[in-house]
Order: sequence, then structure tokens, then C-alpha cells
Amino acid sequence: MWLSPEDRIYARMPTRHGRSPWIDQFPTSRVPAYSRQRGRLTTDVVIVGGGLTGCATAYAFAAAGVRVALVEAARVGQGNTALSAGWIADDPGVAFAELEAANGLRATRHAWQSWRRAALDFVALLRRLDVKCHLETRPIVTLARTPEQATQMARDRKARRNAGLDAVSLNARAIGNEVAVDAIAGLRSRDGATIDPYRACLGLAAAAVDRGAVLFERTTARRIRFGRKAVDVFTGGGAIRAGRVVIATGMPTPLFKALQRHFWFRTSYLVLSERVPAKTRQLLGRRAAVVRDMAAPPHVVHWVRWAGDERLLVSGADSEEAPPRRRDKIIVQRTGQLMYELSTLYPDVSGLQAAYGWAADYARTADGLPYIGPHRNYPRHLFAFGDSSHSVTGAYLASRILLRHYSEELDSADEPFGFARTL
Repeated sequence: MWLSPEDRIYARMPTRHGRSPWIDQFPTSRVPAYSRQRGRLTTDVVIVGGGLTGCATAYAFAAAGVRVALVEAARVGQGNTALSAGWIADDPGVAFAELEAANGLRATRHAWQSWRRAALDFVALLRRLDVKCHLETRPIVTLARTPEQATQMARDRKARRNAGLDAVSLNARAIGNEVAVDAIAGLRSRDGATIDPYRACLGLAAAAVDRGAVLFERTTARRIRFGRKAVDVFTGGGAIRAGRVVIATGMPTPLFKALQRHFWFRTSYLVLSERVPAKTRQLLGRRAAVVRDMAAPPHVVHWVRWAGDERLLVSGADSEEAPPRRRDKIIVQRTGQLMYELSTLYPDVSGLQAAYGWAADYARTADGLPYIGPHRNYPRHLFAFGDSSHSVTGAYLASRILLRHYSEELDSADEPFGFARTL
């Protein structure tokens, strides 16, 4: 790959390991500051967790006229939200046929329809609120690169079409024109998008505050006590009493060890490349789609306009949750692995360096769908755990399902996401 003198300067920059590019790109002077919670406060709902799910939920509740307070142990948006790829997917990241075998046709159809509707509504909300998060709508192209994968894709496409869901197929030539990848077969959906997840989270937090929500940072929920009429969340500086508590931490915290048996704890790895030279970009197709292959685990690749440049963001190489003492070493190793695997998709980027390499932990359920809603052993609690889709669509979906649970206006399409499917 030929590099201009300017490109050689970029290539010599060291990889930033274990850091979020979304946070690094955001001006420090514009990072909002929310106070610590102190004393006693009474409200309708208290939300634990200030990531994208928590802030989307705070906005949904506040916009519905519910008094809501949110507590975040660190800084709003700087946890797993800032470690995500910023991809709004229109499916839950589980093969339709696989999910149908586990949960039945009706529940699977509802889950897929809910996910697609959430993707569309999330994009519409960000536009309506005018959240500046580099929102770009993008089709999603899923690739089968081996005969076995092509057979699996054909089976899944048939199951989706039998359920009345769109499944537009692509042949090898169409895939080459669309995304410049050598593949046997593909499926194309049109309702995806990409965002800067950190900016989106801050925008939703600000919108929630504008509608009356109260946000607290550096405030850890140390203990939660529930009774017949109320729930108390005790923090380092005081306590909040509410009618309900929403746990939007993505996975069970130490306060909910009994729920950990429902999940497998995993780590995904992500890489943002250095600037892709203009001559190379011309060889890589239309660069409009999010590309997902059918490897196990899958790779997800999309283009990012970052710091005035065009770069590639790739995620994958998932493994069991990384031990803390080996995490830094594993991130370095997986960064190199992902850059190599990216070059097998796009040989023309061979030799490109990684600007950032980082990891994101997540919890996965047995069937791959998140648990959203109440659990019978925890009265006055609502949970949002186990989104392993690698997209941020589940954050918006959770906010709507949680509001319906609180308002007792449940939709039958919410059932596939409940704890009841395993109790």
C-alpha cells in the first residue's frame, strides 16, 4: 500500500490502547458536570446507571411527566457507552432461525419487529431533539463468506420470509459493488445507522434534565432496600426514596449477585484505524453500509468520520470476560488480531495501523435477547440487562419497555424480553 508523506506521519502515531476515541475526541471544556447526591430526596423513579440506556430511560420517563432521578457511579456516558461501536442495528444480532428454535415463531417475530421499530424510533428521536452525535443512516450488509455460512444464511432468510419479515438477498457481484468484499452471499437491510455514542448519551442526558430529570454523578448506589410502598437507594452521601428503581447497568452489579446465573460474561474488542489514504478508499466500495460477517464471533465494520478523516471501525474477537490483571496485554494482542482480520476482509488496507484499540464487557443471555422488565424476586425493581447485540438499539428499546412496565401499559411484543421466559 502506497503512503504519501502525510500518511506516513499518521502511520507513525502510536496506538492508544484501552482508551475510548469518542471521549478523546470530545472537548474537555464541554463535558457536563453533574453534582454528587447528598441528603435525602423523594421522587417517583430512581435510575441506577448513567450510560445510554439510563439516560434514554431518564428522558422517556421525564418526557412522560414522571419525576425521575438518575445516579451514576462515575461520569455520565463514560462507561460502556463510550466503549461501544455506536451502531444502531435493526435486528437483535441473533439469527432468526436460532431464536425461533429457542422461543417459538410468535415471540421471535415480536422481538425482531420491536428491534427494527426501536432502531427507526431512536434515529427519529435523535433528530427531533437535534442531538449532535454525527448521526448517519446506513444500510446493513450481512455476509456469508463460506459455503457453510451461505447455507446457514439461506435457512435464516427462509425463516424470516416465512415470518413476513424483509430479507433482501445479495449475490457476490452486488456485494462487490456495495462493500467491495469477496463473499458468496449476503443479506441487506436498510434501517441501520451510526452515531457517536458518547455525544448521543450526553444529548439525551441534557434533554432529560430539560424535562425535569435530576442527574447525579460520582454517586454509587451502595444499598437498595424495598418495602411494600417504596424503595430506598442509599448512596455515599444520602438516600433517594422512590416508587420504583430502574437498574440500567447492563449487567448485574454486586447488589444483584443472585441474577448472575442468567448470564455469560464476555468481552468484545474494538479498533479504530488510522486515517485511510484516499487512494485506498477508492478501492473499498461505496463505504455507506455497515458490514457484518457470519464468523463466530462476527466482525462488524463501518466507516467513521473522525477528526476530519475517514477511518474504519471494526469490532469482534469476543472472548470470555478478560481477567483484570491480563486485560491490558489482551487488548494489545486483540488489537493486532482485529487489524489482521480486517485485512482479510479488505486486503487493500493491509499495513494500515490502529489508532485506538479497546475492550467492552457485556453480559449475554442463553438466547441472546436482553432481559428488560421486572423480576419476581425484586419487588419495585425494573432491570435492563444482557444486551449482547453489539449495537446501541437496545438502549432505546429498553427505555420504552421500562416506561410501559412502569405505566402498566404493556405491549404483547414486550414479552420476549422478560425474565419470565427462563423462570
